[in-house]
Amino acid sequence: MRSKLGRYSDCLASGDKEKAEMSIAGRGMSALVVFLALVAVSCSSESFNADVILATTTSINDSGLLDVLIPDFEGRTGYNVKPVAVGTGKALAMGERGEADVLLVHAPSSEKELLESGAAVSRTLVMHNYFAIVGPPPDPAGVRAQSSIGNCMRRIAESGALFISRGDDSGTHKMEKRLWAEADITPSGSWYQESGQGMGATLGIASEKSAYTLTDRATYLALKKNLDLESLMGQDPRLLNIYSVLEVNGDKFPNVNTEGGSAFAEYLVSAEAQAIIAEFGVDRFGEPLFIADAGKQETELGR
Repeated sequence: MRSKLGRYSDCLASGDKEKAEMSIAGRGMSALVVFLALVAVSCSSESFNADVILATTTSINDSGLLDVLIPDFEGRTGYNVKPVAVGTGKALAMGERGEADVLLVHAPSSEKELLESGAAVSRTLVMHNYFAIVGPPPDPAGVRAQSSIGNCMRRIAESGALFISRGDDSGTHKMEKRLWAEADITPSGSWYQESGQGMGATLGIASEKSAYTLTDRATYLALKKNLDLESLMGQDPRLLNIYSVLEVNGDKFPNVNTEGGSAFAEYLVSAEAQAIIAEFGVDRFGEPLFIADAGKQETELGR
């Protein structure tokens, strides 16, 4: 796709915007390419900021999806994405302080609070999958036999089986705390430990200690071959895991690269990126790690 944009890039570099715009027209480009091209054309070679700071979750990073999406976006546009993989809570805090241009996160209620605060100007659904309870194959707490996630949480607590929490205010940690609360349990004691680390590291610790943990399905499948853990509960509708992209408010934070952030957000919901998401993982696992959701409403997910 970069070859299609080559002519307008050359024209832009020479300072001839009019010729650059003409190079776009009539070339049968997709709506995505035209949008990204016009974003670049609208900026002079002196003012164009190529660096885009993406604050995102460790789960997306650990799954390997960003390793595919980011080079594709960069190749199409000339932008340089700088991902900062942290827990969703920290990613949202970066957005709240204007320290990122765009966020790719999975904590809907907290995301909506960021929008209401004015720190972000848009929130768009990108994809979803499910959380899962994973644990040692012998399943000492009897989680595998439970019919609901609430029963799973109660069985783990009642049995005193070791549970490793991320404990990092990530989207996964927020979900875990909600599940304990819904089960009327306040986890404490030697059976409940916090790793304070990302999803991949937490899964590794749970595997080493023959413990249970809550994980997003994508990271678990991506690392499964190196783990002595089985997925024991992942079908409950309450485990729905929604990922959205948020653009940080450039009017509130003048240093934010609004053009770059908007371009990446637009890319994630484009037909090109959604096709990548829909196929990601199929070759390795026989199923996608994420379900592409551009254009959908939250009420439609998980059906």
